[in-house]
Order: sequence, then C-alpha cells, then structure tokens
Amino acid sequence: MNQPSQQPVTSRRDFLLRLLKGGISIGAACSLSYWLYDSTGPGIARSENELVTLPDFSMSSPKGKMSIVTGLDRVKTINRGLEALGGIEAFVKQGDRVLLKVNAAFATPPILSATTNPQLLAEVTRLCYKAGASTVVVTDNPINDPSSCFSLSGIKAAAQSAGANVLLPRDRFFRPTTVSAGVLIQNWPILWEPFQGTNKVIGIAPVKDHHRSGASMSMKNWYGLLGGRRNIFHQDINTIITELAMMVKPTLVILDGTTAMMTNGPTGGSLSDLKQTNTMIVSTDQVAADAFGAALLGKTVAELPYIAKAEAAGLGTADYEALSPIRLNSA
Repeated sequence: MNQPSQQPVTSRRDFLLRLLKGGISIGAACSLSYWLYDSTGPGIARSENELVTLPDFSMSSPKGKMSIVTGLDRVKTINRGLEALGGIEAFVKQGDRVLLKVNAAFATPPILSATTNPQLLAEVTRLCYKAGASTVVVTDNPINDPSSCFSLSGIKAAAQSAGANVLLPRDRFFRPTTVSAGVLIQNWPILWEPFQGTNKVIGIAPVKDHHRSGASMSMKNWYGLLGGRRNIFHQDINTIITELAMMVKPTLVILDGTTAMMTNGPTGGSLSDLKQTNTMIVSTDQVAADAFGAALLGKTVAELPYIAKAEAAGLGTADYEALSPIRLNSA
C-alpha cells in the first residue's frame, strides 16, 4: 500500500521566526510609505514639503513700463504694445526659459472671454521663440477639470501649435510656500513644478468682472497657482490678491481688454455679459495694469480695494499715468 506523502511540519519556533520576518518587511514598507506620504497630499516626499520661494522675475523696460494699444486685432495690438516697450527682446533673451501663466480656469469656449484668448497666447509664444527663448511653458491650475479647461478654451491647441509645452497640474507638482509679509499664504501649496528652470514669467489674463473681488485681471490671475482648498481665501479676497502679487513678481503682464466681461464674472456664460473695449495693456507693473483695466469695466480704483492694498505694499502704483504710458492705435 502506498504511504501518504509526508507534508513538512512547521514548528512553533519556525512559525514565529517567519512571522517576525514578515513583520519586519511590513514594517519597513510602512515606514517607506510614511516617508513618501505627508498631509499636504499623496505621493509627496517629506523632503518635498520644505518651503519654497519664487524668485523675483521682474525687470524694467528701457523705453517705458506700460503701453496701451487700442484695436480689434489681438495679434496687431500685442505686437504694437510690445514694440512700444522695446520689443519682446527687451524682456526675453537668447536661451531664456519662459513661463506663460494663463487663465484657464473654466471649460468654456474662447468666445465667452472667461479664459486667456488662444490667439493671443499663440502670438506671445511665437514672439518668445523669435526672441530666442529655449523653452516656453504654459500652465494654470483650473477650477474645473484641467484637461477639459485647456481643451475647450482652445489654450492647449494654441500653445502646442506655437511650440509651447502645456503643463497640467498634478499632485506632485505642488510645494508649500510662505509669503513672509503675508497672513494668508502660510505653508500653502503652490504649483511649483512649472517654475523649475524658469527665468522669465509673463502673465496673460482677460479683463473680467468678478462677483467677489469686483474684477479679475493681472493680479487675480496668480490665484491659479494656488493648490489646496483655496476657496477659503474668498472670505478675504482683497488680502489674498495682494499676497499673490507679493508672491509673484513677473517679468511682464499682458492684460487683454479686447473684449471685457462686464457682468456675471468670472465665469460669464452669455455674450450679453461682454463688451468690446478694444484695448491691450502691456506693463511691467501689474498694479498699474489693473488700475487701468478697472476703467474698462466702468469701475474706479476705489471700488477694487486690492489695488490700493497692493500699492501700499510697495508692489506697484495705482497711478498708472505716473508711468507715462505709451498710447497707440493698432491701425
């Protein structure tokens, strides 16, 4: 008769040793997972939670600090506006790595003017490369789904057609920052990855009404760099806009007032919210740009408290006439 095969018998000692080894492996894995995890978000290494600070990207134009160009054609007005300040070459040099911060907050078509105009973006990208830029990156952290926002707004296609790299936000792209003179932006995550290697920053924003701040223009455009539950800042909207202007000192801002959203901002949704104001503002002073933009919305600077707060913080001047802006017509 065949004897049944003998199965190895695991002694209590062997069992305990295996259990101990398994426990050590699990413990090591858990320790690694803990090191890779931090409360600021999944997948962020502890070393990546060290505070970062954006460098100062600002510079002065040799021929002036602000131009205001009237006209319907964005390609013509942006070219005239830049030429008035010495050309794009006054700001972008051979080998520069340029970041274009757009407003891609909503998944809406360009005709509603809730986002940066794609034709304008494509032209600025082209000009940067013409001036010798080695790379141009386009980014934003939209309110709605990033992929949908960049696609439906026309920003993705326009940027890529001009050779720019579109960088959509991901959890690992955020790092915490603190604005030293601020009270709201303290150890708060910002979209840091697009700034890696960047030495020039240009903000491109539309002129819009905003139901909380009164207007969304150059300084409010930096709101799209914030991560986390940023909607809590709406309770002190004028302070957060001021701190954003403290945080980001751009090379240049381009404020597109070709079509202004006069009502129901910042999303709009109807052509009846819009008005042809036919103006392009190019400025090294974001406070001055917004002060002029306020007039396009039929508002005074006094109606937009964040402008005075930013001026008081030494971030620019609300008296844009003091910059002797160059006024032109694109025709």
